[in-house]
Amino acid sequence: MRRAAVLMLLLVGLVAPVAVTAPAHAQGRVTVTNPDGAAVVDPTYATTLTVRGTGFQAVRGGHGGVYVFFGHVRDGWRPSQGGRTGEDYFYVPDSESRDNQGFQQFVAFPGSDTATSAQGSMDAAGDWTVTLTVPGAVFEAFDRSGGSRTIDCRRVTCGVVTVGAHGVSNATNETFTPVRVEELYDADDPVASSAPEPVAGDVATAPAPSEGTATRGRRAGSTPAALEVDRASASAGHVLPFSAVGLTPGRQYSLVLDDGVAGAGPFVASADGSLTGVLTLPVDLGPGTHVLRLWAGGGEEAPEVSFAVQAAAAAADAADAVDDPVDPVAGDGRDPGAVLLVAVGALLLALALLRLALLLRRRRA
Repeated sequence: MRRAAVLMLLLVGLVAPVAVTAPAHAQGRVTVTNPDGAAVVDPTYATTLTVRGTGFQAVRGGHGGVYVFFGHVRDGWRPSQGGRTGEDYFYVPDSESRDNQGFQQFVAFPGSDTATSAQGSMDAAGDWTVTLTVPGAVFEAFDRSGGSRTIDCRRVTCGVVTVGAHGVSNATNETFTPVRVEELYDADDPVASSAPEPVAGDVATAPAPSEGTATRGRRAGSTPAALEVDRASASAGHVLPFSAVGLTPGRQYSLVLDDGVAGAGPFVASADGSLTGVLTLPVDLGPGTHVLRLWAGGGEEAPEVSFAVQAAAAAADAADAVDDPVDPVAGDGRDPGAVLLVAVGALLLALALLRLALLLRRRRA
């Protein structure tokens, strides 16, 4: 009996550490540089940032990875601690497609099934690099209910934010790296003429429109501002492509569905006053007529369009269609590998105890 007790203690001692101990992992680190090598964005013109992450937790073959945003955070912003988008952290929204405008980036885990939709991938050491576009110092951020809030990075601290992707929070992969807002182009610098399109409106002072360019949402030649959608794609839970013409070149627009049920942007009108993009319709959007509006601020009369939404598809199809990066769901941040070790360890312990019980029964017999 004494030998059996000793054997049981040894088994528990061997298995228990494997079952309860998760591998430790340091916090990921991020460096941010513009083309001049500084962590600075221009208040008026779009700035391209090179964002490098090192030491992130890389889950081999894991679903998801890391989202990379530009935005502003408050105390307690981390999703793993209950932080919520639009309340505790705010960022420039963008389409979730791989060929979006570059305002947000998705970095997939190595060997992930989501790698085909990512702009970058981690290596085994948790290192990665992406290019992030910052459209200007001021942007409209949306919360989970579709409400918007103006964030002015000239008045609050903004920077690069990383959070767990696809609704899986991970405390070790949540970072905030501040950047400064400074003029990168002199008014008479010839480089400014080739800079990215400016953010217009009351956000910052944009160059005056040249002759032949109208303001208030119309272009030369009296081309009326118009918005259209791909009506065949108008189903709840599906992506809705849209296009607009007759806008102010270089101006920034946000897209709003109904009274804020959903939104996307900002989108910058091209030199010919047009823009295209996509909006993911909410999975619970009811069938019937809905209104999509472009919003520019500053009193500009932007276009809108009414369209019919079909009834939602089967639940399985809708679930496959929705993959919303706007609101990562806070979880417990546990490493999937550690959870697997716990399960395996518990199984080994149960089998060992069962074998020991059978051995004791045979000896007593």
